[in-house]
Amino acid sequence: MTPDREVDARGLICPLPVLRARKILMDMKPGQILRLLADDAMAAIDLPHFCIEAGHEHLALHMEDGAQVHLIRRGEALKS
Repeated sequence: MTPDREVDARGLICPLPVLRARKILMDMKPGQILRLLADDAMAAIDLPHFCIEAGHEHLALHMEDGAQVHLIRRGEALKS
């Protein structure tokens, strides 16, 4: 799966990774994939919750070089 956009939110603390994701997703087309890097432990909880609330699909979360890697598919209609 090749992401359409990538955002590096490492070094940002809650709620900034979610706010960064929200801003980028607003400029993306439905179905496009965002790859977001984060290192705040709360991002592992906050980003999936944000996706549910906003109508996006949180596809995956894994660790890579000490950072969380979130894959998010932009939803059809933004609720956020």
